Amino acid sequence: MSAPDTSSIETLQRRIAILTRITEISATLNSQVKLKPLLGMIMEAAVEIVDAEAASVLLWDAKTNELRFAATTTGEENDTLIGIPVPLEGSIAGAVINEDRTVMVNDVQKDQRHYGGVDKATDFETRSILGVPMRVKNRVIGVLEAVNKRTLPWSNDDANHLATLAAQAAVALESAQLVAALQKANEELSRLDKLKSDFIAIASHELRTPLGVILGYASFLQDTQDEEVREHAGKVVASALQLRRIIEDLTNLRYMEQKSTDLRLTPTPLADFLNEIVHDALGLIDAKKHRLQYASPSSDLLVALDHARMSLAITNILNNAIRFTPEGGRIAIQTKVQSSRHVWILISDTGIGLAREEQERIFDRFYQVEDHMTRTQGGLGIGLSITKAVVEAHGGRIWASSPGLHQGTTFTVALPLAKA
Repeated sequence: MSAPDTSSIETLQRRIAILTRITEISATLNSQVKLKPLLGMIMEAAVEIVDAEAASVLLWDAKTNELRFAATTTGEENDTLIGIPVPLEGSIAGAVINEDRTVMVNDVQKDQRHYGGVDKATDFETRSILGVPMRVKNRVIGVLEAVNKRTLPWSNDDANHLATLAAQAAVALESAQLVAALQKANEELSRLDKLKSDFIAIASHELRTPLGVILGYASFLQDTQDEEVREHAGKVVASALQLRRIIEDLTNLRYMEQKSTDLRLTPTPLADFLNEIVHDALGLIDAKKHRLQYASPSSDLLVALDHARMSLAITNILNNAIRFTPEGGRIAIQTKVQSSRHVWILISDTGIGLAREEQERIFDRFYQVEDHMTRTQGGLGIGLSITKAVVEAHGGRIWASSPGLHQGTTFTVALPLAKA
């Protein structure tokens, strides 16, 4: 029986060690989503597993149909190469891309495909190159090169190990690029959203000044003795008030994306909060000759509120009840403690009511119960959307119920109680 071949055992042990290392590297690569650190890790791994002096990653730019340096460790000024294109004809990396195969060159001076421009740009001497394609779903996205093997020649094991690393690196790079693209898209959306908000704020502010002048003069004309002038002035006032409501809706658009982190919560007596809202609405209620049923809740009920935003939410509901209830109708506001944790605020009216299919849709953005061509009530249809966002940001819930059309509606807001 012959003795074991020591060199074969050492070769096998080295293969196992390298494959184990590639497995470890793969786990690390897949956990990194930032492109620059990922490229650095790929090059370090390439240098390690094939025992080379340097490495480069070149990626295919689908927009320009060019192969460009994405990262390299060749030379002290390697950053100067980033983004520089490499010719597809007359370069080893180009041959890897064009032929979609591994290319091994032990002496680049004897290979016409060697592109000397890189050495000139980096003051680096390239002696040997091993290049492998980087593929994702049978699509070549770039080239991974190992440069200057310390002990030549390049071996088939080197090619296989680098190809294995390239396959794993390609998937990791594709994921990192998708994450980077998503982050860029999110940043652009945030920029556009801020631009939209700034524009709405500026436009709303600029519209308020002339609108105030119009309302002032129209109100003054309503006091004249000329009946025809009073009639025309009344129409101007009504239209101006409708325009003011639209401006207020535009100003409040920012609350449609309400988050709990945006709130400044303060334990507030529910009675004080509701009493203030009811007091502010009495003018509108009296103007439409509605009957109001309201009993102030117990003074010991505390709710954690952002006062300004919850006031906007509850006022939206109450204003809707007033607007959509015919003259002489009834508005009821009541509270119910449902448990030791929640209190319900119920606002009911005897207005136009809701069909069953509309009881969820009315909280959708810009949804209008009335047809937009024939409706009699103004507004953008965002009040209840804002209300829902504000209530949910407070950890609460809101829903509507109605027996049907022309049978009134009840809105219920459930809010968590604050600890005394």
